[in-house]
Amino acid sequence: MNRLTEYIDQNSATTGLMVLHNGKVVFHYGKLEKVSYIASCRKSVLSMLYGKYVDNETIDLQTTIAELGIDEKDGLLPKEKTATINDVITSRSGVHHVASNGGYDKDNFLERGSVEPGEYFVYNNWDFNVAGHILELYTQKSIYEELENQFAKPLGFQDWNIKNQRKSGNKSKSQYKAYHIYLSTRDMAKLGQLMLNKGLWNGQQMISEEWIEKTTTAVTPFETMVERYGPADPNGIHMSYGYMWWLFDNYQGKKEYEEAYSAIGYGGQYITVFPKLDIVIAHKTKLGLFRLLGIAKDGDAHYWDIVHKIVEAKNNNH
Repeated sequence: MNRLTEYIDQNSATTGLMVLHNGKVVFHYGKLEKVSYIASCRKSVLSMLYGKYVDNETIDLQTTIAELGIDEKDGLLPKEKTATINDVITSRSGVHHVASNGGYDKDNFLERGSVEPGEYFVYNNWDFNVAGHILELYTQKSIYEELENQFAKPLGFQDWNIKNQRKSGNKSKSQYKAYHIYLSTRDMAKLGQLMLNKGLWNGQQMISEEWIEKTTTAVTPFETMVERYGPADPNGIHMSYGYMWWLFDNYQGKKEYEEAYSAIGYGGQYITVFPKLDIVIAHKTKLGLFRLLGIAKDGDAHYWDIVHKIVEAKNNNH
Protein backbone atom coordinates (compact mmCIF):
# COMPACT_ATOMS: atom_id res chain seq x y z
CA MET A 1 0.00 0.00 0.00
CA ASN A 2 3.02 2.33 -0.07
CA ARG A 3 2.25 3.01 -3.72
CA LEU A 4 -1.26 4.04 -2.75
CA THR A 5 0.11 6.54 -0.23
CA GLU A 6 2.43 7.91 -2.88
CA TYR A 7 -0.42 8.18 -5.37
CA ILE A 8 -2.62 10.05 -2.88
CA ASP A 9 0.20 12.41 -1.94
CA GLN A 10 0.92 13.28 -5.55
CA ASN A 11 -2.55 13.35 -7.09
CA SER A 12 -5.30 13.73 -4.57
CA ALA A 13 -6.94 16.22 -2.21
CA THR A 14 -7.72 13.35 0.17
CA THR A 15 -7.71 14.40 3.82
CA GLY A 16 -8.89 11.13 5.32
CA LEU A 17 -9.04 7.54 4.04
CA MET A 18 -9.75 4.36 5.96
CA VAL A 19 -9.97 0.89 4.45
CA LEU A 20 -11.44 -1.99 6.45
CA HIS A 21 -11.11 -5.65 5.51
CA ASN A 22 -12.86 -8.27 7.61
CA GLY A 23 -13.69 -5.41 9.96
CA LYS A 24 -10.05 -4.52 10.59
CA VAL A 25 -8.12 -1.46 9.42
CA VAL A 26 -5.75 -2.47 6.63
CA PHE A 27 -4.92 1.03 5.37
CA HIS A 28 -5.38 4.57 6.57
CA TYR A 29 -4.30 8.01 5.46
CA GLY A 30 -4.68 11.49 6.83
CA LYS A 31 -6.51 12.80 9.86
CA LEU A 32 -9.09 10.12 10.54
CA GLU A 33 -10.40 11.90 13.62
CA LYS A 34 -11.19 15.19 11.89
CA VAL A 35 -14.92 15.93 11.97
CA SER A 36 -16.32 17.61 8.88
CA TYR A 37 -19.28 17.90 6.53
CA ILE A 38 -20.20 14.63 4.81
CA ALA A 39 -22.41 16.34 2.19
CA SER A 40 -24.86 14.01 0.45
CA CYS A 41 -23.62 10.97 2.33
CA ARG A 42 -26.21 12.25 4.82
CA LYS A 43 -28.90 10.75 2.60
CA SER A 44 -27.52 7.23 2.86
CA VAL A 45 -27.24 7.66 6.64
CA LEU A 46 -30.89 8.71 6.70
CA SER A 47 -31.78 5.58 4.73
CA MET A 48 -30.14 3.54 7.47
CA LEU A 49 -32.10 5.39 10.15
CA TYR A 50 -35.38 4.60 8.40
CA GLY A 51 -34.80 0.84 8.67
CA LYS A 52 -35.81 0.46 12.32
CA TYR A 53 -39.11 2.25 11.81
CA VAL A 54 -40.05 0.52 8.58
CA ASP A 55 -39.27 -2.85 10.17
CA ASN A 56 -41.40 -2.23 13.26
CA GLU A 57 -44.19 -0.80 11.05
CA THR A 58 -44.08 2.64 12.63
CA ILE A 59 -43.54 3.95 9.09
CA ASP A 60 -45.70 2.69 6.25
CA LEU A 61 -43.90 3.55 3.01
CA GLN A 62 -47.22 3.78 1.15
CA THR A 63 -48.41 6.70 3.27
CA THR A 64 -48.85 9.82 1.15
CA ILE A 65 -47.34 13.18 1.96
CA ALA A 66 -50.89 14.60 2.00
CA GLU A 67 -51.69 12.26 4.89
CA LEU A 68 -48.66 13.64 6.71
CA GLY A 69 -49.71 17.24 6.14
CA ILE A 70 -46.66 18.08 4.04
CA ASP A 71 -47.08 21.25 2.01
CA GLU A 72 -45.26 24.44 1.07
CA LYS A 73 -46.12 28.10 1.54
CA ASP A 74 -46.62 28.47 -2.21
CA GLY A 75 -48.62 25.24 -2.22
CA LEU A 76 -48.17 21.74 -3.56
CA LEU A 77 -50.42 20.48 -6.33
CA PRO A 78 -53.04 17.81 -5.55
CA LYS A 79 -51.14 15.36 -7.76
CA GLU A 80 -47.88 16.09 -5.94
CA LYS A 81 -49.53 15.39 -2.59
CA THR A 82 -50.27 11.82 -3.70
CA ALA A 83 -46.54 11.02 -3.57
CA THR A 84 -45.80 8.29 -1.03
CA ILE A 85 -42.94 8.08 1.43
CA ASN A 86 -41.52 5.38 -0.84
CA ASP A 87 -41.53 7.84 -3.75
CA VAL A 88 -39.81 10.49 -1.63
CA ILE A 89 -36.99 8.28 -0.34
CA THR A 90 -36.18 7.04 -3.84
CA SER A 91 -36.19 10.63 -5.18
CA ARG A 92 -39.15 9.91 -7.42
CA SER A 93 -41.80 12.03 -5.70
CA GLY A 94 -42.69 14.02 -8.81
CA VAL A 95 -42.57 17.16 -6.66
CA HIS A 96 -40.22 19.36 -8.65
CA HIS A 97 -40.17 22.10 -6.08
CA VAL A 98 -37.05 24.14 -5.35
CA ALA A 99 -35.18 22.95 -2.23
CA SER A 100 -34.04 25.10 0.67
CA ASN A 101 -30.41 24.29 -0.15
CA GLY A 102 -28.41 23.90 -3.35
CA GLY A 103 -26.58 20.90 -4.78
CA TYR A 104 -29.37 19.17 -6.65
CA ASP A 105 -30.19 18.47 -10.29
CA LYS A 106 -32.15 21.50 -11.51
CA ASP A 107 -31.32 20.67 -15.14
CA ASN A 108 -33.63 17.65 -15.12
CA PHE A 109 -36.56 19.27 -13.35
CA LEU A 110 -39.83 19.06 -15.24
CA GLU A 111 -42.87 21.29 -15.16
CA ARG A 112 -44.73 20.97 -11.87
CA GLY A 113 -47.47 18.35 -12.12
CA SER A 114 -46.23 16.96 -15.44
CA VAL A 115 -45.36 13.50 -14.08
CA GLU A 116 -47.03 11.03 -11.76
CA PRO A 117 -45.33 10.37 -8.42
CA GLY A 118 -43.05 7.36 -8.70
CA GLU A 119 -42.51 7.46 -12.44
CA TYR A 120 -39.61 9.91 -12.87
CA PHE A 121 -36.28 10.12 -11.02
CA VAL A 122 -34.59 13.43 -10.43
CA TYR A 123 -31.91 14.00 -7.82
CA ASN A 124 -33.78 16.59 -5.79
CA ASN A 125 -32.88 17.89 -2.35
CA TRP A 126 -36.55 18.71 -1.81
CA ASP A 127 -37.24 14.98 -1.64
CA PHE A 128 -34.24 14.29 0.59
CA ASN A 129 -35.01 17.12 2.98
CA VAL A 130 -38.65 16.09 3.22
CA ALA A 131 -37.48 12.53 3.88
CA GLY A 132 -35.66 13.85 6.93
CA HIS A 133 -38.73 15.80 8.04
CA ILE A 134 -40.86 12.65 7.73
CA LEU A 135 -38.55 10.67 10.02
CA GLU A 136 -38.73 13.45 12.59
CA LEU A 137 -42.53 13.53 12.34
CA TYR A 138 -42.76 9.84 13.17
CA THR A 139 -40.09 9.70 15.86
CA GLN A 140 -40.70 13.10 17.46
CA LYS A 141 -36.91 13.33 17.70
CA SER A 142 -34.34 15.13 15.61
CA ILE A 143 -32.38 13.19 13.02
CA TYR A 144 -29.31 13.90 15.15
CA GLU A 145 -30.88 12.32 18.23
CA GLU A 146 -31.79 9.31 16.11
CA LEU A 147 -28.26 9.07 14.76
CA GLU A 148 -26.84 9.31 18.26
CA ASN A 149 -29.18 6.68 19.70
CA GLN A 150 -29.30 4.24 16.79
CA PHE A 151 -25.65 4.30 15.73
CA ALA A 152 -23.23 6.73 17.39
CA LYS A 153 -23.51 5.26 20.88
CA PRO A 154 -24.04 1.55 20.05
CA LEU A 155 -21.26 1.53 17.41
CA GLY A 156 -18.89 3.48 19.61
CA PHE A 157 -18.29 6.50 17.42
CA GLN A 158 -14.97 7.98 18.52
CA ASP A 159 -15.52 11.56 17.43
CA TRP A 160 -19.26 12.06 17.72
CA ASN A 161 -20.66 15.20 19.31
CA ILE A 162 -24.30 16.05 18.71
CA LYS A 163 -23.40 19.72 19.14
CA ASN A 164 -21.45 19.54 15.87
CA GLN A 165 -24.67 18.81 13.96
CA ARG A 166 -26.78 21.54 12.40
CA LYS A 167 -29.39 22.06 9.72
CA SER A 168 -29.24 24.74 7.07
CA GLY A 169 -31.30 26.12 4.23
CA ASN A 170 -33.27 29.09 3.06
CA LYS A 171 -36.84 28.70 4.32
CA SER A 172 -38.10 31.30 1.87
CA LYS A 173 -37.39 28.72 -0.86
CA SER A 174 -38.73 25.67 1.00
CA GLN A 175 -39.75 25.15 4.59
CA TYR A 176 -37.81 21.87 4.80
CA LYS A 177 -34.19 22.46 5.76
CA ALA A 178 -31.23 20.21 4.97
CA TYR A 179 -30.10 17.98 7.85
CA HIS A 180 -26.36 18.31 7.33
CA ILE A 181 -24.23 15.76 9.18
CA TYR A 182 -20.66 16.17 10.42
CA LEU A 183 -18.61 13.01 11.06
CA SER A 184 -15.02 11.82 11.12
CA THR A 185 -13.62 9.39 8.55
CA ARG A 186 -13.26 6.61 11.11
CA ASP A 187 -16.86 6.99 12.28
CA MET A 188 -18.04 6.94 8.66
CA ALA A 189 -16.16 3.65 8.27
CA LYS A 190 -18.18 2.17 11.13
CA LEU A 191 -21.40 2.97 9.32
CA GLY A 192 -20.03 1.24 6.23
CA GLN A 193 -19.05 -1.79 8.30
CA LEU A 194 -22.54 -1.98 9.78
CA MET A 195 -23.94 -2.07 6.25
CA LEU A 196 -21.41 -4.73 5.22
CA ASN A 197 -22.40 -6.77 8.30
CA LYS A 198 -26.01 -6.64 7.04
CA GLY A 199 -27.00 -4.65 10.10
CA LEU A 200 -25.35 -6.87 12.72
CA TRP A 201 -23.06 -5.32 15.34
CA ASN A 202 -21.67 -7.15 18.37
CA GLY A 203 -24.44 -9.70 18.18
CA GLN A 204 -27.22 -7.12 17.92
CA GLN A 205 -29.27 -6.66 14.75
CA MET A 206 -29.20 -2.86 14.41
CA ILE A 207 -30.81 -2.83 10.95
CA SER A 208 -32.63 -5.77 9.40
CA GLU A 209 -31.04 -7.66 6.53
CA GLU A 210 -34.29 -7.16 4.62
CA TRP A 211 -34.05 -3.37 4.84
CA ILE A 212 -30.41 -3.32 3.76
CA GLU A 213 -31.19 -5.57 0.80
CA LYS A 214 -34.15 -3.38 -0.16
CA THR A 215 -32.26 -0.10 0.09
CA THR A 216 -29.30 -1.39 -1.91
CA THR A 217 -31.42 -2.80 -4.74
CA ALA A 218 -31.82 -0.67 -7.86
CA VAL A 219 -34.98 1.38 -8.26
CA THR A 220 -33.64 3.75 -10.93
CA PRO A 221 -31.48 1.90 -13.51
CA PHE A 222 -27.98 2.89 -14.55
CA GLU A 223 -29.21 3.75 -18.06
CA THR A 224 -31.05 6.72 -16.55
CA MET A 225 -27.97 7.78 -14.60
CA VAL A 226 -25.61 7.56 -17.57
CA GLU A 227 -28.09 9.49 -19.72
CA ARG A 228 -28.30 12.27 -17.11
CA TYR A 229 -24.79 12.44 -15.69
CA GLY A 230 -22.42 10.28 -17.70
CA PRO A 231 -20.48 7.38 -16.17
CA ALA A 232 -19.39 7.66 -12.54
CA ASP A 233 -15.74 7.57 -13.52
CA PRO A 234 -13.76 7.88 -16.77
CA ASN A 235 -13.44 4.09 -16.97
CA GLY A 236 -17.18 3.61 -16.96
CA ILE A 237 -18.63 2.48 -13.64
CA HIS A 238 -22.33 1.96 -14.22
CA MET A 239 -24.30 3.13 -11.19
CA SER A 240 -27.98 2.77 -10.44
CA TYR A 241 -29.91 4.25 -7.52
CA GLY A 242 -31.81 2.60 -4.70
CA TYR A 243 -33.08 4.09 -1.46
CA MET A 244 -30.58 6.94 -1.10
CA TRP A 245 -27.65 4.64 -1.95
CA TRP A 246 -25.71 4.58 -5.25
CA LEU A 247 -25.29 1.02 -6.53
CA PHE A 248 -22.53 -0.45 -8.73
CA ASP A 249 -24.40 -2.01 -11.62
CA ASN A 250 -21.28 -2.96 -13.53
CA TYR A 251 -17.62 -2.09 -13.82
CA GLN A 252 -15.86 -3.64 -16.82
CA GLY A 253 -17.56 -6.96 -16.03
CA LYS A 254 -15.43 -7.43 -12.89
CA LYS A 255 -17.09 -9.78 -10.42
CA GLU A 256 -15.64 -8.13 -7.31
CA TYR A 257 -17.63 -4.95 -8.06
CA GLU A 258 -20.94 -6.79 -8.15
CA GLU A 259 -23.31 -5.90 -5.29
CA ALA A 260 -21.07 -2.98 -4.25
CA TYR A 261 -22.68 0.32 -3.30
CA SER A 262 -21.72 3.75 -2.06
CA ALA A 263 -22.81 6.85 -0.22
CA ILE A 264 -21.58 9.77 -2.33
CA GLY A 265 -21.23 13.36 -1.18
CA TYR A 266 -20.19 16.59 -2.84
CA GLY A 267 -16.49 17.31 -2.62
CA GLY A 268 -15.33 13.70 -2.49
CA GLN A 269 -17.05 12.31 0.61
CA TYR A 270 -17.70 8.57 0.30
CA ILE A 271 -18.65 5.42 2.17
CA THR A 272 -18.17 2.55 -0.27
CA VAL A 273 -18.97 -1.09 0.51
CA PHE A 274 -17.71 -4.16 -1.39
CA PRO A 275 -19.60 -7.22 -0.08
CA LYS A 276 -17.75 -9.67 -2.35
CA LEU A 277 -14.38 -8.46 -1.02
CA ASP A 278 -15.45 -7.77 2.59
CA ILE A 279 -14.07 -4.25 2.18
CA VAL A 280 -15.31 -0.86 3.40
CA ILE A 281 -13.76 2.41 2.23
CA ALA A 282 -14.42 5.75 3.96
CA HIS A 283 -12.99 8.78 2.21
CA LYS A 284 -12.91 12.55 2.62
CA THR A 285 -11.37 15.43 0.69
CA LYS A 286 -11.09 19.15 0.85
CA LEU A 287 -14.17 20.65 -0.68
CA GLY A 288 -13.80 21.82 -4.26
CA LEU A 289 -15.97 22.07 -7.33
CA PHE A 290 -17.24 18.56 -7.95
CA ARG A 291 -19.78 16.98 -10.19
CA LEU A 292 -22.75 15.12 -8.74
CA LEU A 293 -21.03 11.73 -8.76
CA GLY A 294 -17.76 12.99 -7.36
CA ILE A 295 -15.69 13.67 -10.47
CA ALA A 296 -13.94 17.02 -10.14
CA LYS A 297 -14.28 20.03 -12.36
CA ASP A 298 -11.27 21.54 -10.62
CA GLY A 299 -10.56 19.36 -7.62
CA ASP A 300 -9.88 15.77 -6.63
CA ALA A 301 -10.74 13.61 -9.64
CA HIS A 302 -9.07 10.54 -8.21
CA TYR A 303 -11.40 8.80 -5.78
CA TRP A 304 -12.34 6.05 -8.20
CA ASP A 305 -8.68 5.58 -9.12
CA ILE A 306 -7.99 5.09 -5.42
CA VAL A 307 -10.84 2.58 -5.19
CA HIS A 308 -9.56 0.59 -8.17
CA LYS A 309 -6.06 0.48 -6.67
CA ILE A 310 -7.46 -0.83 -3.37
CA VAL A 311 -9.42 -3.54 -5.16
CA GLU A 312 -6.40 -4.48 -7.27
CA ALA A 313 -4.20 -4.68 -4.15
CA LYS A 314 -6.75 -6.94 -2.46
CA ASN A 315 -6.86 -9.23 -5.49
CA ASN A 316 -3.07 -9.39 -5.70
CA ASN A 317 -2.79 -10.29 -2.02
CA HIS A 318 -5.60 -12.84 -2.07
